[in-house]
This record gives sequence, structure tokens and C-alpha cells, in this order.
Amino acid sequence: MTRLTLPALAASLLLNAGAVAAQPAADPVCDGSSGYAAVFDGRRTFLWRPDHLQTIKTRVAADDPAIQPAWSALRSRGDAALGRSPYTVVDKTRTPASGDRHDYMSMGPYWWPDRSKPDGLPYMRRDGVMNPERETDAFDLADLEAMSQDVQALSLAYYFTGDERYAAQAAAFVRAWFLTPETRMNPNLNHGQAVPGRVSGRAEGVIDAARLVRVVESLGLLDPSPALTDEERAGLRDWFAAFVEWMATSPIGRDEKAARNNHGVYYDALISEFALYAGMDDVARAVTSRAGAVRLAPQINPDGSLPQELARTRSFHYTAWTLTAAFDLADLGRCVGVDLWDFSTPDGRSLRAATNFVGAYAGREQDWPYPELDKSETIGLYEVLQRAAWAWDDASYAEKARLYADRHADSALNLRTPPYAP
Repeated sequence: MTRLTLPALAASLLLNAGAVAAQPAADPVCDGSSGYAAVFDGRRTFLWRPDHLQTIKTRVAADDPAIQPAWSALRSRGDAALGRSPYTVVDKTRTPASGDRHDYMSMGPYWWPDRSKPDGLPYMRRDGVMNPERETDAFDLADLEAMSQDVQALSLAYYFTGDERYAAQAAAFVRAWFLTPETRMNPNLNHGQAVPGRVSGRAEGVIDAARLVRVVESLGLLDPSPALTDEERAGLRDWFAAFVEWMATSPIGRDEKAARNNHGVYYDALISEFALYAGMDDVARAVTSRAGAVRLAPQINPDGSLPQELARTRSFHYTAWTLTAAFDLADLGRCVGVDLWDFSTPDGRSLRAATNFVGAYAGREQDWPYPELDKSETIGLYEVLQRAAWAWDDASYAEKARLYADRHADSALNLRTPPYAP
């Protein structure tokens, strides 16, 4: 594939400009593809803020009981990961339509065999009802999820303890998934969220790459370690640069970019994250600059509701889940001088309006009046409220987040974003 120049790739993504503003002085500065490195001892993160992680590191060292459930859960995962072999895309039991086992392959989550057909084909859709078949070793999703969770646990354990064993194992996992010729994943998702009997890959499969955000941020925490060589770090940047180009130019990537629901928001957040890691600042700036008018405004009603998500059978889940991606996008916008946190249309379509809409049901999610198959799932809302308190310096969101603090005390979120403190 011919590599596009950065200006050409950015131009292909830039449709409309949004509001641009300087990052608040009180916040640590994320500086383009350098991320937070200048204020984080060389660690090149983009979403994981150094002030937050430093606060949590101090609390971990002091055996703060409030942080112990999350730290204990993460350390247990990291310790278990020390004994695991690396995950790869080449050991799945099915072969993608391309015939290349290095191509990632997954199955659409809500597709089930047609029981009226002897072979079950073509599969039929049951929105909101997850088919456990997609988590089997026939596909790559389970390994991608496990790899990214292990790399996150190992990198955070390395940051909190300084133990190089964690960094070395995280590097081994990353090396096998992205770099080693015999096991590396090709930088595409041409066969993501396939549907047996219907299609070998769909635009919706791009969202599987949300798990790679953990990997990119974890790589930043590994920067002080010698576990990865400079050559390997360059190879990783090249891998993500190729993946960004695939997202921007492939038919599947372009179709996902055109999505008008949560998939479009995730597309913008993912390509911005990966572009910054790859050193493609112009691409991240192009995407985030258009995101207010072209991505957020069409998906948020003046009352803050997300109509595309309210139509789903799991509308509470998808509303919060979409906002977590939108928050990532807003944080990444700050890295290139774009303010999406305070973007608003004249009629009030904004991230804050959307946060207030779903946040109004904090502590009373059972009163959510829209379709939802599982109103007990609240981790998404907990993250939205926790991050909103910091984003807008607003203790009222923190107060609502505390309603879920005990329920989600062991969440890794608590090791990345501490409770709000003005």
C-alpha cells in the first residue's frame, strides 16, 4: 500500500473546523505526539494524566485502604500475567477469508445461528444479546482483550512498584502481538466482526481496536524501561502509522468513519490516539477539529440525549459507553489545541449536556425510561461521572460518582483517575 503523506492524510480527514482553545494552565500539558512526556519523566501518555497517576502512586505506597481493592485486583492480574505466554493472532482455530492467519478476525457480538437452518447459516441478529461464540479461540477477540488487559496491569504495576519484571513481560506481550514476524498482527481489521454466512468483515469491527488504547497508554508508562529497544519502539510507531492509514483509506475504515452513532465517535477517538502515538499530529488535529460540529452535534440532542443510542435495547449502556469515547476524544483534542470539552452549539448540544442527561439517573438507574436489558451495569456511568468532575472542575459529578465507588472499588479506573479533589 502506498503510504500517504501526513498533510494528505490529514486533509482527507478534515471536513469542518471546530473551536480551538489553549489548554487550561492548571492542567499538565499534553503536547501533541510528545504527549505528557515533558512533565512525566519521559513517559509519553496521552489519556493517562501524570498528576493523576502520581497521586495514585503516592496512595499505593502509603497503603491507602481506599485504593487497596483496585490495587490488589490489578497486582493480582499483573502477577498472574508474569506466568502467561504471549498472546498472538496466529493461533486461532479459524482462518480469515484472506487466508492469512496474521489478519485479525472476530465475530459480530449480537449474531446467532439460525436454528431453522441445518448449518445455522446465515446468522441472525439479536440486538443486545451477546453470543459467547465470539469469545472462543476460533477468533482473536478474547486474546486481544486479555493481551490489552494484561499489558495495562503490567505497565501500571511497573509504574507503581518500579519492578522491571512487569515491564519485561509487558514488552514480551507487545513484541509478540505487533512485531515478531512469525506472530505479529497485520495492521488492519478487514475481518473484524464478521458474520458467518453473511460477510467476512464489517466496518463495525473497527471498534474492536478500542482495546489497543490501553496498549498505547501502557507503552508510555514503559518508556523509562529498557524492556523495549529503540528499534522496537520505532517498529511500534510504524505499526500504528500503518493502522492509521488503513483506518483513513480502506473501504471498511471509511464506512466506519461515516457511522452516525457510537461507532463514529469511537472511530474519531481511536484514530486520534493512534495518530498521536505514531507522530501524526496533523491527523489528530484534523479529526478533533471537525469532531464538534460533524461528530458530536449531530449525535446529541439539545436536551443532552443521544437518540441513536436510546434506540438500542441497551440504551443506558450505550449512552455511557459513547460518552467515555467522546471524553477520550476531548482529552486527545487538548493534545493538539482543540477544545471539545466546552464545545456547544447555539441550541445547547454539548458533552456537558449529554453528561447531565445520563447523570440525572445516577443512583436511580432503575428509573431509566428507555430500553435497557441490564440496568445493573453502572461502570460506564461511574467513569463518565468521575472524569466529568475533573473535566469541568465540578464537585457535583464527583458526588454522584461516589454513589458507585463501593460497587466499583476494584476497577482499574481508580488507578488511572482518582476521585475528584478541587
